Amino acid sequence: MTHLPTPRAAVTALPPYVPGRPPTPRPGLTTYKLSSNENPYPPLPGVVEAATRAVERMNRYPDMGCTELYAALADRLGVAPESLAAGTGSVAVLYHLLQAYCETGDEVVFAWRSFEAYPIAVAVTGASAVPVPLTADGRHDLDAMAAAITERTRVVVLCTPNNPTGPALTHAEVEAFCARAPEHVLVVVDEAYREFVRSPDPVDGVALHRAHPRVVVLRTFAKAYGLAGFRVGYALAHADVAAAVRACALPFGVSSVAQAAAIASLDAEDALLERVEALVAERARVYAGLVAQGWDVPDAQGNFVWLGLGDRALDFSAAADEAGLVVRPFAGDGVRVSIGEPEANTRFLELAARW
Repeated sequence: MTHLPTPRAAVTALPPYVPGRPPTPRPGLTTYKLSSNENPYPPLPGVVEAATRAVERMNRYPDMGCTELYAALADRLGVAPESLAAGTGSVAVLYHLLQAYCETGDEVVFAWRSFEAYPIAVAVTGASAVPVPLTADGRHDLDAMAAAITERTRVVVLCTPNNPTGPALTHAEVEAFCARAPEHVLVVVDEAYREFVRSPDPVDGVALHRAHPRVVVLRTFAKAYGLAGFRVGYALAHADVAAAVRACALPFGVSSVAQAAAIASLDAEDALLERVEALVAERARVYAGLVAQGWDVPDAQGNFVWLGLGDRALDFSAAADEAGLVVRPFAGDGVRVSIGEPEANTRFLELAARW
């Protein structure tokens, strides 16, 4: 029998990350994947061409400093390039941030249920996760989160809009929270779905960054920009914090193709806004349809809706699969359904009505 070294206890105890799976083929039925909050539209104009040009240079290493990407983002956001740190998706940037600031004995506070990668990212560092229950309507309980901060807390993560439940925080709420957070705590504002928010007083991550040096804003090109397959996200933070994040990043992690595609996507903002508005309109249609059917749905501000089905989550997921839809169940809690093609959304509404 082979005896191998034992992984760290923190690693063996990690909860698994469960990705949205592809749909089961159904003969004679078009199937749709509504499990990963992906943008159903193809790449934005000019993106494939820019990516193809980058592919032709695949024998060369990517620019580890993401020079052109940082310059484009700095120009778009009105910030210094030194305040940016990119990674393979905003979740990777969060991993790097926690590696830079957390170790065994530290604590990280976040709402729960929220993005399922949070407890995994915390556990990898050896720090302790402090999940704070959401309110009954799927929102962050900011007072309870503030009360959960101790001398051991190093980071607090706010997810707005919250994945998977959907409600967004207001700028005033986050501003007040940042103002009361102790000096030894970094406040991470995860804005992965910011482009879809249509609520009053939306969070302005750039303004928070300027007002509070300890705020770190996470953004991604995976959702609204439709680059989920290329994995590129970034943090906006104080230059010293951004430098610490970059120091922990995997060398050459963001590929040349991903960098080129992200820059080209920034240049295609008009087309991006059209697609986002179409998805927001579909979200409104789905939300209104569910409410009319009698469902109690939290305010949906991302590109998804949440059904708090509790113990029936897996049953609903199985019924969706039979209907040619794959959704994302969270056993014992509920089901998250991405906003996809209009045909997929209509079929989902029909399933929800039957259910």
